[in-house]
Amino acid sequence: MGVRPPQRPGAGPGKAARPERRTQMSRTTLGIIGTGMVGVAVARRAVDAGVHVVLSNSRGPETLADLVAEIGARARAATPVEAAATGDLVLAAVPLTAHERLPRAALSGKTVIDPMNYAPYPGFSIPRLDSNELTSSELVQSHLGDSRVVKALHSIGPKQLLELFRPAGADDRTAIPLSGDDGTAKKEVADLLDVLGFDTVDLGTLAESWRSEPNTPLYGLPYVGQPPTGLSSEEFVAWVQQAVGVPAPAARIRDLAAAAVRGPAGFRM
Repeated sequence: MGVRPPQRPGAGPGKAARPERRTQMSRTTLGIIGTGMVGVAVARRAVDAGVHVVLSNSRGPETLADLVAEIGARARAATPVEAAATGDLVLAAVPLTAHERLPRAALSGKTVIDPMNYAPYPGFSIPRLDSNELTSSELVQSHLGDSRVVKALHSIGPKQLLELFRPAGADDRTAIPLSGDDGTAKKEVADLLDVLGFDTVDLGTLAESWRSEPNTPLYGLPYVGQPPTGLSSEEFVAWVQQAVGVPAPAARIRDLAAAAVRGPAGFRM
C-alpha cells in the first residue's frame, strides 16, 4: 500500500513477537521482483508458509545475500529475469513508476501479482490514470500484454500482512481483495493467498480494481482500524506504520467494496 510500514514486526518493548511459523509445505515457487517493504514482507510470509521464493532486485543477487540467509532455506536470490522465469507466480513489487522496466519477455505467459499503487507527486503524474480512463493495473497489463495480471496485496500494509494470517476456517481470518481479467489467474493467486493465511474477495476485472485503490474504504484502514482524530499527514503515516493489525473478514471487505465511490486516482493525503 502507499504508506510505508516498518520492514518487520519483531519482539521487543511495545512490539508483538513474530507470529509462529506454519509448517505446511507447498510446491509453489513465488518469484519476487523488488525487495522494498512489500516484496520483503511477502517473502517472509511465503517462506514461513512453506513456499519457495526467488527474490530479485535491480541491484543484483549479491546484494540480497544477507536477506536470503535471514529469511531461510526456501529463499534464494536471482536476477529479475531469473525470478520471472522460475516463479510459478510472480510478484511485481516495484514502484508503479518502474513498471515499464519489468522483464516482459520473461513474464510472458505468467500470472503476475500487481501490488503497485499510483501516487502522483509534483513532477510525476499519469494523465490516463488522473482521468480515470484506466486503473493502474490496466496500465500494468497493457505493458505486460502476454501476462495475466492480478491486482492483490496492494491494500494491506506489510506489518499487517505479517500479523493477520490465520489457518483456513478461522473465525477471525482476514480477507484480501483481488481483481483480474483471467479467472484461472485469479484462482492461482487466491490459492497462494490461502496458503499464506488469507481469504480473498474477487472484485471483478482490472477495470473494477479501483474499488480497492487508494482513497477508497478498502485501502489500508480495514486492517488497522480507525486512526486517532486530528493527525497531520506525517502523524497519520507514522500511526499506520505502527498500528496493530485488525482482522477484516470477507463479509466486511465485500461490504466496503460495494460502498466504494470512484474519486480521484492515486494516493493523496
